[in-house]
Amino acid sequence: MIVCVCNAIREDELRAAAGKGAPCPRSAYKSLGCDVQCGSCLPCAREIIDEERTQLLSVGARAA
Repeated sequence: MIVCVCNAIREDELRAAAGKGAPCPRSAYKSLGCDVQCGSCLPCAREIIDEERTQLLSVGARAA
């Protein structure tokens, strides 16, 4: 699914950026070589990143 139309950023790209440590949409976009443009995607992007980071923390806690 395309999350950011301005930069053509897909959900899987945001999840990968979160998995590599991006804590927020702006840092995720920066890691993908983009900047936030219009900002209408930020709520959705934040939800996806938060979801991915929560899942990663959950998996890490179970492994410990």
